[in-house]
Amino acid sequence: MEIRHSTKNKSIRLVASEPAVRPYIAPLSTIDLFCGAGGITQGFHQAGYNCLYANDRMSEAIDTFRHNHPTTRAECKSIEEVNAATLRHSLGVQQGSLDVLVGGPPCQGFSINAPSRFLNDPRNSLFKHYARFVEEFAPKAFVFENVPGLLSMADGAVFDKILQVFNELGYQLSVKILFGPHYGIPQERWRLILLGSMTGEINHPLPTHFAKGRANFRGGGSLTMQIGAAEAKRLAPSVTVGEAIRDLPRLNMGEGAEEVGYTIDANSRYALRLRNPDGVTFNHVAAKLSKQNIERMQHVPPGGSWRDIPHHLLPLGMQQARKSDHTKRYGRLSFDGLSGTVLTKCDPHWGTVFLPDQDRTLSVREAARLQSFPDHYRFLGSRVSQYVQVGNAVPVLMAKSIAKSVREHLEGNVTAAATTVAAHG
Repeated sequence: MEIRHSTKNKSIRLVASEPAVRPYIAPLSTIDLFCGAGGITQGFHQAGYNCLYANDRMSEAIDTFRHNHPTTRAECKSIEEVNAATLRHSLGVQQGSLDVLVGGPPCQGFSINAPSRFLNDPRNSLFKHYARFVEEFAPKAFVFENVPGLLSMADGAVFDKILQVFNELGYQLSVKILFGPHYGIPQERWRLILLGSMTGEINHPLPTHFAKGRANFRGGGSLTMQIGAAEAKRLAPSVTVGEAIRDLPRLNMGEGAEEVGYTIDANSRYALRLRNPDGVTFNHVAAKLSKQNIERMQHVPPGGSWRDIPHHLLPLGMQQARKSDHTKRYGRLSFDGLSGTVLTKCDPHWGTVFLPDQDRTLSVREAARLQSFPDHYRFLGSRVSQYVQVGNAVPVLMAKSIAKSVREHLEGNVTAAATTVAAHG
C-alpha cells in the first residue's frame, strides 16, 4: 500500500509493506483487571494475546471495552465483589495455566498530581485484590503497572509491601519506569512497570526510539531507562505531535462528529500505522470554549503556556503564581515536539490542550492518537467520560512492547525446557 502526501515544500512518500505470509503465532491468554477502556488489552492483542476476562467498575469504560473486544468476557463490577476461584472455574482455567495477568489499580491515590496522598485512601489497598487474583490463578507471569509516584508513597513503604506480597507468592520480580516516547509514543508519559514470573526475571522492553524527558516524580531515578546520545544513531527519532495528529480532519470549535471520514492523506508512518482501513475514524469533535478561554488562547504560541497570557486575563488564582509554577497550564502543543501527559479532562486550566495551528482544544480522537490507540478503536459514553477513558489508559504501543518482552520470556522458557528434556531423553 502506498500513500503520497504533498505539502507546499515537499512530497512525502510512505510505503507500508507487509510480508506475503505472516507466520502463525499461537495466542497467549490474559486477564485484565482494572481494565478501563482497554489500552493494555489492545496492546497485548496486537502482540498476539487473547484476553479471557476483563474487569472494571466504570460502566462506560466497560461498554467501550466490550465494543472493541467483543470476544472477551468483560464485567462491570467492583473487584472486591469478584470471587477469583469462582471466576477461574467458570473460565475453565486451571491454576498455573493462565499465561499473564495484567493491570494495575486506579492511580489517583498514588499520583503525585493528586491533591492528597494518604495511606488511608481506600484505592491504595486495591493491589491486595490484584494479588488475590495472582494467588488464585497462579499465572505464569503478571504485569502490574502504575504511576511512578507509587515508589515514594509513605517513603516507599507501600511499594515495599507490594514487592513482599508478590515475593511470598513465589514470583521473581523486575521493576522499571518506562518513558512513552522510547516506544514510539508522542507523549511525555512515565509508567511504573512491575513484571513477575515464576521462572526468572523478565527483561523490560528496550527503547526503540530516541527521546529525552525530565522525570516529574521523586525517587526511582535508577529505575528509568538510560539512553546516551551515542544511541541516537541506532534508534528511530521520537514521534512528534505533528506526525501523530496532523492528518486528522481540521475542525473549528463545535464542529466534528462521532464518525468522520479522512480528508487529508497520512503524513507520517505513525499516522499510517493507526489509520482505519475503512476510511473513517471516531470521536473527533471539537469542544466549545468559554469567552475567557478563547481570549486567553489567542496569546499562546505553539509551545507556549499561561506565561504568555497577559496578567489581567489570567484566572485570579493564577495571577499570584510564580513563573516556574503550573508550567503546562493553558499550553499550546507544538507540531515538532512531544505532548505532555494526556489527562483525564481536556481543560486548558490543567494542561497543554490547545492545537498548534487551530484555535481549539484536542478532540477525543486526537488525545487517543497521542495514546497510540488505532483509529478503529471507538470510545463510548459521554464526551466527558471518553476523555477520562483515554487519559486513564496505558499507551497501546507501550503495552505492546511489554507484551512482546513477556512473550519472549515465556516462549524462551518453553524452548529451554524442551532442550533440557531432549538432552536427557
